[in-house]
Amino acid sequence: MLTIVVDMMGSDKGSKVLLEGVKMFLNDTNFQDAELILVGKKEELSVLSSERIKIENAEEVLPMEAGTFDALRAKNTSMYKAVNLVKENNYSAVVSAGSTGGFISLATIKMRMIEGIERAALVSPFPSRIGKQVVVLDIGANNENNAQQIYQFAIMGKIYAEEVLEVKKPSLYLLSNGAEEKKGSPEIKEAYQLIKNSSLEGFKGSIEGRDALKGDVDVLVTDGYSGNIFLKTNEGMASIMSDLIKEAFNRNILSKIGYLFSNKGFKEMKKKMNYKSFGGAMLLGINGVAVKAHGSSDAYSFYCALKVAYRMSKIDIVNKLKEGVNRS
Repeated sequence: MLTIVVDMMGSDKGSKVLLEGVKMFLNDTNFQDAELILVGKKEELSVLSSERIKIENAEEVLPMEAGTFDALRAKNTSMYKAVNLVKENNYSAVVSAGSTGGFISLATIKMRMIEGIERAALVSPFPSRIGKQVVVLDIGANNENNAQQIYQFAIMGKIYAEEVLEVKKPSLYLLSNGAEEKKGSPEIKEAYQLIKNSSLEGFKGSIEGRDALKGDVDVLVTDGYSGNIFLKTNEGMASIMSDLIKEAFNRNILSKIGYLFSNKGFKEMKKKMNYKSFGGAMLLGINGVAVKAHGSSDAYSFYCALKVAYRMSKIDIVNKLKEGVNRS
C-alpha cells in the first residue's frame, strides 16, 4: 500500500476545495492501493470519512511568503508536519498547495539530496502546439545555477520524461537566446559542452523560447531564474490571449454567431492548454517524492497532483534518478 501525505492547508481556495480533489482520488479505481494521511485542522478534515484516510491534526498554516528559516521554525504548521511525517516514516510521497518557497526548503532539507546531485529542480510539463507535454526544468527552485547543475537537470529531465510521461528517446534542448552553439549565458554555453560531450542521448542543442513549445522538444533545460521567467511569461501570455479571444467574440452579434461555429475548435484548444491537468510541479533531486500543487488548485487540479505523486511513487522515480546519475 502506497502512503501519500497531504498538506491540506495553505492553498488559495482552502481545505474544502482540496477535500473534493481527495474524494476524486479515493473514488478513482486506478488508485485503490493508495492511502492518504491528511494533515491540517481536524475539524475541517473530519467531514471526509474513508478507511483509506487518516487525519493528522495541525492548527497552524505556513504563510505563502515564508522563507527557509520561517518554514523550519514553524514546526506546528501543516506543511512542516506533512514533510516530517514522510521523512520519519519513509512514506511514499508528500503533496502541498501551500508556500512554494517553504515547501522546497522543507523537502530539500528534511529529505536531503540524492548523492551526486548538487541542486534540486522544480519540473513541470507544459502544453505544446501539437498537444504533447514538454518537460521544463528548473522552473524556480534556484535563482542561480552553474553549468554542472544545469547538466544534472538535463539528466533528471530525461529520466522524468522517460519514466513518468513514458516518452521513448526524448529530445533534449537548452533554453537560450539563439539556436547556435555559441549563444547563451556563460553557464548555458558551458552546460552545452558538458551535455554534448557526455553520454546523454537525445541532446539536440539550444532553442529559443519562442520555438520551445512548438512540438519538437520533449525536455527543455534551463537555470532556475530563466525557467521561472519562462513559466510566468507563458502563463501571462495565455491569460492575455484568453481575454483577447473573449473580447473578439463578444464584439457584436456576428462575432457571437462566429463563435458558435468555431466553439468545438476552441474547446479542443482549451483542453490542450489546460495546465490544471498537469497537477503542479515536482521537486526532483531529493530522496523522496514531493509534488507542489498549484496554490490556486481547484478540485480537479489537486486530484491531478495526487495522481502525479502516485505515479512517481509507483515507478520508484527516486531510485531511477539515482541510477541515472550514477550512469552519467
